Amino acid sequence: MSAGIVTPSLRKRLGAELLGTFWLVLGGCGTAIFAASFFSSPSLAAPASQIGVGLLGVALAFGLTVVTMAYAVGHVSGAHFNPAVTIGLWAARRFDNVRDAGAYIVAQLVGAFLAGAVLWGLAKSVRGVGGVSGSLAANGYGEHSPGGFSLVAVLLVEILLTAFFVFVILGVTTAHAPTGFAPLAIGLTLTLIHLISIPIDNTSVNPARSLGVAFFNGNGAPGQVWAFIVAPIVGAVIAGWSFEAITGIDRSNLDVGGAVNPGEVMTEPALPAAAEAERP
Repeated sequence: MSAGIVTPSLRKRLGAELLGTFWLVLGGCGTAIFAASFFSSPSLAAPASQIGVGLLGVALAFGLTVVTMAYAVGHVSGAHFNPAVTIGLWAARRFDNVRDAGAYIVAQLVGAFLAGAVLWGLAKSVRGVGGVSGSLAANGYGEHSPGGFSLVAVLLVEILLTAFFVFVILGVTTAHAPTGFAPLAIGLTLTLIHLISIPIDNTSVNPARSLGVAFFNGNGAPGQVWAFIVAPIVGAVIAGWSFEAITGIDRSNLDVGGAVNPGEVMTEPALPAAAEAERP
């Protein structure tokens, strides 16, 4: 890590990860459960009408949770909020302390389960004409996929989308990227990912998000949740291992939790002296 950079204590970083993951699951899954297909209560004057936010609203909700919490606590923990992101950063050698990485993952899972419990309690309290849709926003394939997509299709899309998500995170948290815009880029990427894949499997790219609601859902979700643990991790590792080879940027031991610090080392050959002198 660069001189002069003070790393927050592990306790503070874990608290930030728990809080951020809780907000992601509460905000994203909560929007999917309560607001995606909300209907107004019928009256004598008019029948019930659809006033929900739809798939676009759900996608934006997931993106906004990341944007808001990344700005709020990203300086503390690096704003992973996702075990796949933590593992991807480890694969990219940004997060070499395996014990700390494991602690991050535990904090993320705790935050996700707490949010899942809150959502389950809220859903159980609904009476009469429901504002609850879906199956606690659980991920699934086959008969549990919104569009009936197969296991193979779901594994492929989760690997690809998680790989691109982690690659974007790795790219926008370098000193070469515009300062201060990383949370926006990451949040918009997550929004795009949801626009692509909500109809396929309700979108995971995050094992904590999947586990946080699967066991409160029941109805087949616990038996299928393994796919939403394995595939995002595979995609994250692919991105982590390939980032330096593609970009030439090596940030080994420079980051704690993906935070942006100065001092990237470019692994590509230096320009000849004459060419360097011509640079403005």
